[in-house]
Parts: sequence; C-alpha cells; structure tokens
Amino acid sequence: MKEELKKIISGEVEDNESTLLKYSKDASIFKVKPKLVVFPKDSTDVEKIVKFVSENKKNDSTISITARAGGSCMSGGPLNESIILDTTKYLVGVKLWSENSAVVMPGTMYKDFEIESLKRDLLLPCFTASKNLNAIGGMVGNNSAGEKTLKYGQMDKYVKILKMVFSDGVEREIKPMSFVGLEEKKKQDDFEGRIYKQIDELVEGNKEIIEKARPKVSKNASGYYLWNVKQNGIFDLNKLIVGSQGTLGIVTEAEIGLVKPLKKSKMLVIFLKHLDNLGEIVNEILKGNPETLESYDDSTLKFAIRFLPDLAKAMKAGSFFKMIFSFIPEALMSIKGGIPKLVLLVEFTGDNEEELEKSAESVRESLKKFHTSTRITKSELEEEKYITIRRESFNLLRKHVRNKRTAPFIDDIIVRPEFLPEFLPKLRTILDKYKLFYTIAGHAGNGNFHIIPLMNFKEKSSRELILPVSKEVYSLVHEYGGSIT
Repeated sequence: MKEELKKIISGEVEDNESTLLKYSKDASIFKVKPKLVVFPKDSTDVEKIVKFVSENKKNDSTISITARAGGSCMSGGPLNESIILDTTKYLVGVKLWSENSAVVMPGTMYKDFEIESLKRDLLLPCFTASKNLNAIGGMVGNNSAGEKTLKYGQMDKYVKILKMVFSDGVEREIKPMSFVGLEEKKKQDDFEGRIYKQIDELVEGNKEIIEKARPKVSKNASGYYLWNVKQNGIFDLNKLIVGSQGTLGIVTEAEIGLVKPLKKSKMLVIFLKHLDNLGEIVNEILKGNPETLESYDDSTLKFAIRFLPDLAKAMKAGSFFKMIFSFIPEALMSIKGGIPKLVLLVEFTGDNEEELEKSAESVRESLKKFHTSTRITKSELEEEKYITIRRESFNLLRKHVRNKRTAPFIDDIIVRPEFLPEFLPKLRTILDKYKLFYTIAGHAGNGNFHIIPLMNFKEKSSRELILPVSKEVYSLVHEYGGSIT
C-alpha cells in the first residue's frame, strides 16, 4: 500500500516505527497504531489519497483514512488503524486576508494564525484553552469553543465557506445557498447533486426527531448538527461538516469570519465557599453581559499553588518574581484552610476602562445578597494570574503527576447553568464513589465543565472504572438535558 500511494502523490508516505508510534496517540486516553501516515503536498494529493482508499475499500474493508491536524483531541478523533493524513506539514498558511475574514489551510496552527490576525486587528474568538496546540482544521472538525464562546459563539458561527474532498475523491466548494439554489443543486445528476438531495430528504423527513435530539444547552460539540442545516431560508451543508471530526470528508480550505478584539478588560473574581446558590449567581452575573465567565475548583487551585514556578513561567506579563509574589494571597488562603470550593472569573471587555470598572462594580454589588467574597483586579498581572490558573491546569496535571496520567474520558460535559447547584454535587458523589482524584474547571457561564481524573492505567482496576464512571456521569448529564461534549 505504501509503494502504491508513493506512486500517485507528490507528498510523503511513512511507515517507520517512530512515526507510527507518534501518530498512535493524541491527548486522549487511547492508543491506536496506524499502518501508514501520509503528508499530502496539496489538495490534489488529498483527492488522490481519498480516491485510492475508496477504490481499494471494495476489496479490503479495513482500509480507511483519518485526517489529523494538531493532535490535541481528547476523544481520539485523529486516531485510526489504517491511514492517517497529516495536514500540518504542507497544508499550512493563510491564502487570503480580507477586512473581516481569512482563507486558511487546515494544518495552520492557531497560535501562528492568531499572531498574524492580531497584526490586522482581527481575532478568531472560538479558541480553546489549549489554543497553542490546536490547528484550524481540528477547530473546524470539533466545532471549537472556549472562554469567549459565551459572547461570540462556537466555530460553526465563523465558517463561511469550506473546500472539502468528498468520499468520491473530488474537492468541492461548500457554501450557504437559498432554498431556490438548493433545488437547482438537487437537479444535478451526479455525486454532489445526490448528496444535497439525500441530506435535504433526511432533514425534511425527520424534523421532529431531529429537533427533539437538539441539546437544550448554549454550546454543543456532540453529534451531527442536522438541526442547523436548513433554517431561515438558507441551506448550509457547512453546518453539518463543522463538528463532524472529518468523518464526512477532508477539509482542504476554510474561509472563516473574524471579529475586532476589544482592547481593554476588567476582571471580577468571585470566591465561592459552597455551591448552593451557584445557578442564581451565574444568572445574576450574566445580566451584566460579561465577555467570559470561567471557573476552576479547589483541587485546581491547590495544584496551582503547589507548582507556582511552572505557573509563573506560563505567564507573559511582568517579571518572574513579581508573578510568584502575586500568588501570596492564594498561598495564605491555602494555609489558613480557606480555599474556596469554586472560583469564578468574570471578564468585561470594551474600549472604555471607566465603563468596564462600572460594569464590574455593578455585578459585584448585585452579588452582595449571596454573601460571596469578591475582588476586582487592579492590574494586567493580577488578571493574567487567574486566567493562567484556568488555562494551564491541564498542562500542570500532565507534567507533574507521577505514576498516573490525565484521563479525559468525561472531559467536556455541559448542562444549563440553573441546574449546576443540583448537578455538581451529584457529579462529585459519582466521582467520589469511585475514589477518583480529579480537577474541575470550565466555562461556568455556559454550564460547561472539564472533569480531568488522574489514573494509573497500568492497573487493571483503574481501566475497569472507565465504563461504569462514564455511564453514570453521562446518565446524569442526560437527566438534566445536557450534552456529553
């Protein structure tokens, strides 16, 4: 198979042991060793590879292909026992910048894209906490979301046009169209026409089932978004492709919308000793229209204090020692046993610092009835300190825990914020029943949390916990009408 592929593409085909081992892992708990890794030079290579797989699959059902971007997925999305197609070697770069959008190739790392976009006073706001590890193709495939999703939404909101290689090995442009345009497209007597016709029939023939399946939450990365394909007079196949993790085709180019980043910010930090009024507190905060509402739990904070030097190195503003000293209040809090159960980070952004201060003070005043401890940050360094704890918690766990590893198998659950006071204690009861050590952090404004247990998978007893824990946690999420990711 390797020699056959090498004959038809201009890119590389590798099957050496070190390459196969590298591509057998992502950020998930899984390990799946492929047979080949291909590095296409361009979209023509991608077409040839897909066509090769489609033709040979008739005689060998084990042949398949999986696209890989940054490899930061926590659910095993870029893993495969057959062929891995890596986009990050050659399918990189920005083809075109415009006033409020860019045409980007899928292997472009987000961190590199952001540097260039900010030079133009533009931002793709749906980045994740692990944005330094993400590539644009993976963000499209997973319908990425993060701290700014509360205000700006997920990746599906920013994808304007995609180019994708379909299963017949042909690259096509996919863009929104009117219902009149859809009817014309369906008349095409070819592969593309049949795809549009079949998807339209699927959506129209199952409206009630599809609507019933739509998660009743403000963000979702689970399943195929059939409920978004046909709405408000527009048929947009991109709504189905975004979030499909490359299972419907291989994206070779994306035109994505961008926003103007707001220049100034002010953060209100809220320390909760219990979760009794969490839903009411979150809803009260949301009235103030913050850009972000993030959170982390007591385990995350204790871990951050324990490894202050590493955390300080991850920060950008100020000197190393200033960063260390900025954590003294948290260290004293830990010594005195006053660690809060949950810390909420409420960020207000805009162009007028005085107005931001008023917004933070207004929300702070509205929370007095809950008898919470609050603080409004006074400097960029102080604000960055709290953000860094939130963003770096997963990396700290991966780096410092010995004999155990991060196990993100119940990583990205979401329920509506008003259910959190009931939901979170029940969640902790499940995790504590199985004697798991874990941290919880996430996007409290959406009711979206990342639960990261630490486990030793060399022990059979640890491996045997995955299915029962998953079943109980996901059943709880379903009970509250949420989504598992």
